Amino acid sequence: MSELSTKAPDPMDIALGAAVRIRRRSLGISQEALAEQCGVSFQQIQKYENGANRISFSRLVQIARALQCRVVDLMDVLDGPDGGTPGDLDLLNRMRTPGALELLSAFERLTPETRSSLLGLIRTLAAEARTAPMKLSA
Repeated sequence: MSELSTKAPDPMDIALGAAVRIRRRSLGISQEALAEQCGVSFQQIQKYENGANRISFSRLVQIARALQCRVVDLMDVLDGPDGGTPGDLDLLNRMRTPGALELLSAFERLTPETRSSLLGLIRTLAAEARTAPMKLSA
């Protein structure tokens, strides 16, 4: 019997897609530009980056070339004895959050004192967000 098409993406596909997204964005390459270099649509690149579609090996080689890296550089997080540590996969999943890369890049440029203050503020805001009731917008 065939699997349902509503099956959730495999965590490894999500992690590989996140690695592609991180590398692409770190180089300042748009999904459209990467898609053009690989001969696919930008929607296909979106699906790869979200883990919705698996990346074939030949396509992965094309993507790595377009991103000026080796295939192994994109797969490095998956290379542990059990396919990477849960922490590595969790980090890649978190880096998929919109704004995460920009926030990290800006955070790196701050002084240690400012980083500490900002981290305290973020922890306070996150704690408040967990305890605040959800508001429905009209």
